Amino acid sequence: MPKSRVFVLAALAPLILAHASPAATPAPKEVRYGFLSSGNPAGEAVTRFEANGERVYTFEFNDRGRGPKTSTRVRLDDKGFPVLVETTGHDYWKSPVEERFERKQGRLVWKNASETEDRPAGEAAFYLSLNGPPQETELLARVLLAAPNHRLPVLPTGEGRIEKVASAKVQAEGGDGETRTVDLYAISGLGFTPFYFWLDDQRNLFASVSGWSDLYLDGWKSAVPELLEVQNAAVAARQKELAGKLARRPAGGLVIQHARLFDPETRTVQPGTTVVVAGNRIQAVGKDGEVAAPAGFEVVDAKGKTLLPGLWDMHTHLGDDDGVFHLAAGVTTVRDLANDTDKLLDLRRQWDSGEAIGPRVLMAGFMDGPGPYAGPTKVLVDTEEKGLAAVDNYAKLGYVQIKLYSSLDPKLVPAIVKRAHEHGLRVSGHIPNGMTAEQAVRAGFDEIQHANFLILNFLSPEIDTRTPARFSEVAKQAAGLDLQSDRVKSFIALLKERGTVSDPTLVAFEGNFTARKGEIDPSLAAVADRFPPQVRRTLFSGGLNPPADQVQRYRDSYRAMQNIVRELHKAGVTIVAGTDALAGFAYHRELELYVDAGIPAPDVLRIATLDAARVMKRDKELGTVAPGKLADLILVDGDPAARIQDIRRVVLTVKDGVIYDPAALYGAVGVGPSR
Repeated sequence: MPKSRVFVLAALAPLILAHASPAATPAPKEVRYGFLSSGNPAGEAVTRFEANGERVYTFEFNDRGRGPKTSTRVRLDDKGFPVLVETTGHDYWKSPVEERFERKQGRLVWKNASETEDRPAGEAAFYLSLNGPPQETELLARVLLAAPNHRLPVLPTGEGRIEKVASAKVQAEGGDGETRTVDLYAISGLGFTPFYFWLDDQRNLFASVSGWSDLYLDGWKSAVPELLEVQNAAVAARQKELAGKLARRPAGGLVIQHARLFDPETRTVQPGTTVVVAGNRIQAVGKDGEVAAPAGFEVVDAKGKTLLPGLWDMHTHLGDDDGVFHLAAGVTTVRDLANDTDKLLDLRRQWDSGEAIGPRVLMAGFMDGPGPYAGPTKVLVDTEEKGLAAVDNYAKLGYVQIKLYSSLDPKLVPAIVKRAHEHGLRVSGHIPNGMTAEQAVRAGFDEIQHANFLILNFLSPEIDTRTPARFSEVAKQAAGLDLQSDRVKSFIALLKERGTVSDPTLVAFEGNFTARKGEIDPSLAAVADRFPPQVRRTLFSGGLNPPADQVQRYRDSYRAMQNIVRELHKAGVTIVAGTDALAGFAYHRELELYVDAGIPAPDVLRIATLDAARVMKRDKELGTVAPGKLADLILVDGDPAARIQDIRRVVLTVKDGVIYDPAALYGAVGVGPSR
């Protein structure tokens, strides 16, 4: 599961999946659910009903050696509100979980890894576990459906709302099995966007589907595709409504005057600039007074602001609502490096057509080898024939790149690389277990994802990089790596010689290596107060959570990762800015981390625009603000070439000539205004 999806799962942990017994019939002793990751079996959820009326929920899944395993005991009052919740086990990163909530003697008391609360019990409110089981969703759904106006306060803070969205009639496995009518519900107000799930006619949980991860009632796996189709249609309708409200194409055209124009080619700022946009193209660029505003064109006064080409996030795993986050942040082009093929093609179609709000999309086809640590993909190859067929199919579908993953047999790499290059496709990825980064480069990799694989090139070959050891061993050992050693310099020289690109995704490691339980995740600290409260509370959960005597070591290792990126830049190795994290906000932080590493801000802005366009061979139409190019522009209140933090202050986004107000986009996904 990509980190962006992990974040969503963590943020909505109590909202994912659930079951409780029907009110009017005797409860079964046990109810079981299967769990799929990208269509592959990956875990299960079980609800057990105790003789004393309590419920015990268990939930676990395996995501490449990561994943939670929890057991939760719940006691309800006569209205369905929890009066006792106890959860033990471990979280996604294998950190211990001990969480307890209790309502007694007129008080609400709870404690988990990042919260300790004791407050008077007021109006009826539902406690949302920080690390609880997905099965809590049904309990919340039941009390919301019974509440006035179907809305209710939640603890620690906020309000949940529920609505029925659609229905579907499905059949059990076997083709001639039982049929049921199930209903799609959405809970809003707790995360950035509504959370969808399916209940049966007794309001028992039936399924929770997304394509990335799907939970289904045992015996009903065959219903998942149909449920996903209905749910996707509901999501698409919501996205279309948002696009109708938030996307605006000026009747005549657009003129931006008095701007400071950042030129990525020269890395300089040109004050007093006018830019004219007609349709989806830039018509003219020149000095104020020398470029006229055509009659009927909308005019924007950009005095005191900086105009830049649209930004490029080169490492995403897209979901439905990510498009809004990207455009609000000024990201007008993204590269998706692993996704469900049908889902990604449909997202790109919606965003290109304007049916939904989102950036331009470049697609990378993902493949891995089978096994217990296989990545989240249906494209698992263990023979050369299968690998070549996968490359051919991705090329036919319009993909521009192939991404290889950690469980792929290294013996298959040369043939896959050769076939991809024959199609004109780039090749990148994780370094397959059993290879080093240097070997992958010599085998034809055009690009390496993630800075940890650069560090692993110099660590023990015995480290199993299919497992979470690819994080933990780097956290333990990177601090001791001499970046000025001949071995490191030789490797960097090889990258430069071969033209191998680095996609370091520093922001994806910052929280994992440096965040501590009870302290806010530094990668999102600057914007956390703008998030919905139930999302914000997850930012205090920590990352890898090292032992106390290793905290500084992990931080030093993270600094070593930043430093190797700086050394790459100094040596002339091409870097592209990607996140593999929360859309939009994480991208701004990625750019800040490059400057913090020692890369000048104008160079970072070039990395974020023109360099990315050149890597993807799109620089003839994108990457700079010039006549004839596509109209992908952003206006920033400030000067990010002097102060990179100003890149967060995007006040206007233009993608393909269509205008978006970032403040309105953020409001649509529950994000407050900047302060």
